Order: sequence, then C-alpha cells, then structure tokens
Amino acid sequence: MPSMQKPTGLYRAYALLSAVILPFVARARVNKLRSADVPVHRAHEILGHATERRPAGTLIWFHAASVGESLSVLSLIAAMGRARPDARFLITSGTPTSAKLIAARMPPRCQHQFAPLDANGPVRRFLKVWRPDAVVLVESELWPNTLVCCRKAGLPVALINARLSEKSLKGWAKRPKTARFLLHDFVLVLTQTTAMAQSLLGLGTPADRTMKGIDLKSLSAPLPVHAKSLEMITTALNNRPVWAACSTHADEEIDVLKAHTELLKTYPDLCLILAPRHPERSNEVAALIQAQNLSHTRRSADGLPTGQVYLADTLGELGIWYATAPFVFLGGSLLPIGGHNPYEPAHAGAAVLSGIHVTNFAETFGALEAAGSARLVADADDLALRADAWLRHPDTLDQARKSSAKFAKAQSGTLDEVANQVIDALGIDALGIDA
Repeated sequence: MPSMQKPTGLYRAYALLSAVILPFVARARVNKLRSADVPVHRAHEILGHATERRPAGTLIWFHAASVGESLSVLSLIAAMGRARPDARFLITSGTPTSAKLIAARMPPRCQHQFAPLDANGPVRRFLKVWRPDAVVLVESELWPNTLVCCRKAGLPVALINARLSEKSLKGWAKRPKTARFLLHDFVLVLTQTTAMAQSLLGLGTPADRTMKGIDLKSLSAPLPVHAKSLEMITTALNNRPVWAACSTHADEEIDVLKAHTELLKTYPDLCLILAPRHPERSNEVAALIQAQNLSHTRRSADGLPTGQVYLADTLGELGIWYATAPFVFLGGSLLPIGGHNPYEPAHAGAAVLSGIHVTNFAETFGALEAAGSARLVADADDLALRADAWLRHPDTLDQARKSSAKFAKAQSGTLDEVANQVIDALGIDALGIDA
C-alpha cells in the first residue's frame, strides 16, 4: 500500500536534481561500462532498457551494488527458489565485475541486468518492462527515487543484510524527516548487527519489522575451485611452503611484500600467492614486487608458481588460492577500509590473518579469534611475526584450520530459515506461488 506520508522538500529537490543531471551521469556511466568491454546495448540497461524478456510468473527483483553484495545473495536466491519453485528472480548490480561473476554463478531461474540509475525516468522504465512483484535491496542500496517509485507501484520492499557506514548514518540522521519518509515502509529490515538495527530504527525503519539477521556472506556457498587448475598449481609448488594475501588494496601490498621478504630469511622456499582486490592493478603490483627484488610469475600470463611471489591477477579464482594456502591474509584491513569476507577462506579450511581495520566484519572476526582460527595484525612486522608462528608450529596451524572450517560450516544451517523469513515478509504466497 502506498505511503500516506508526503514527500519532503529535500526529496523533491533530489528528484529534480537527479532528472537534470541524468544525461551527464548516464553518459559517464555508459562510457565507463564500455571501457570495461560491456556491449553498448547492455550498458544502456542503466537507463531502464531491458536486454532480456521478462519471464512469465512471479518475479522477485534483488538489487545489490557490487561484487561482495551481489555474491552474498546468490545462495539466498537459490534457497528461495527451492522453497518456491514457480518463482523467477532478477538480480541487478552496478559493476562489470559483478556482472561477470554473477553470470558464472547464476542460480536457477535467475537473470541479470545492470541497475537503473536512480532517476525517475530510468526507474519507471525499468519497472514498466520488468513488472517485479516484490523487491529485495541488499546492504546499503537506499536510493530515494527507486524507493519512492516502488512504493507508488505498490511493491513490497525488503532490506536485507543491512549495513550503512558511520558517515551514511550521520548523513541520514541530519535529515530525519526525509529519512523517515523513505525508510518507514519496508516490509522487512534484516541487519548484520544489533547495533545497526538500533541505528536504522532511530532513522525511521518500522519497529515491528526491523531486526538483527545474519551476515549473508556467512551463508554463501564455498567459492568455486577449478580442479584442473588447482592440480596444476599444487604440482608446480612441489610441496613448497605457501601462504596467500588476497583482496589487497593499494598501499597494502608493500607491507605484505616486506613481511614475505622477512619470512624468506627463515623459509627460503616459501611462496606468496598475491591476489590484489582489483586485478587491473596488476602492473602496479608487479612493479612493487620487482622493487623488493623478489622473483615472480603471473597467473594472467599462464605462469605457474615457480618464483618467490605468484601474482594471482585474474578474476574469479580466489577459491583456488584459498584451497592452496593453509593460511591467508585478507586485505582491506591494514587501512581503514573495513576488511573483507573471512567466511570465504574459512569455507576452504584456511586460517585467517587480517589487519585491525575490520569494521565490516567486527563481530565475525571476534568469533574467529575466539575460536583460534584468525589473528589480527597491525603492520608488516606483526604480519611476519604471526605468519612465522603458524609456519613454525604446523600443529597449531592445523588446529586453526580445523576451527576455521568448523566455524564456517556452523553458519550454513540458517539459510533456509532466512529464505522463508524473506518469503513470508514479501507475501509471496499471496502473490500466487504455491509452497
């Protein structure tokens, strides 16, 4: 049912401004997609132009921003599909990388499109073509025009895995009337933490429908591993000791490489698998490796790990590196970025090292530390020290790995429960889907 609250002046100004700047934003976004080799007809999906046909039956639209958010909901979509076999799903995202990875791991009866820009024209065009019956937004995707257009269309909207940055929360708090206007009609709000649930309640989400859920990343299926590639990597390593540093960002690789250089003094055969968060930074990272006088080979050049560093500069192969290395350093954590998903290496039975900046997964890392399967480090020296402790004491490392795998497995039992909770909140039975 459409909201009875009236739009605020601030929202009206946003809607007008978004219409005025739409041509300029659209041109820039299309050019960016085209530069990533996205076909022009697909790039125009951001204007609401569909490149696929709407399937018959009830369609549930999921929207997530980028790679992490998109992949976190694929297992949930699959579970909802098992529970409601007549349902169809549309997932939208905003980046070329997310589109590629979603295409490779698409659940049954699911389609992907690039998300419409948050202006009334593209969103209305998108809704007219796809005619979704329900909407699920992921994490922080609170786009004002999209929310209002869905409300006017009478669509039930849920927000799951909700997580807003401190900056975003403060921004919303400065505009309480607009926040309440936009946020109070959700049929369900599932947050990652209790603190986030309290914060969103303060902004105006419905009190009887806002609650702590579970981090969907903990429910994701283990990352895919190409068996032949794994065998080739393992054979090339020839029983050398190995560790990995994955999803690293600029200014983090230098600390990782310094730690590796220190470890080589004790373990001269040690191999580091270095997988930067953004593979397009490959040349930059290779230059850092050379500056440290370390030998390396590149995965993108079909190289095998025969040097001191193996630059894993490809997309979609993290599962291989997690399966290869007994412990992994996760990037985005030596700098105040917030950390990356520890469930992925945990699913592979890898122990985890991370920097101290893990606000995105604070509760998770706390539990992993308590289980003995994760350790936080402050800098390059600390990283070398922690890595050396596991290399020096294989029994301790083995126990950490077992604890890591046990922790990840324990989370997976709640997936069907979350799927049914979302289904019930969206009123999917009322939409004509038989249980």
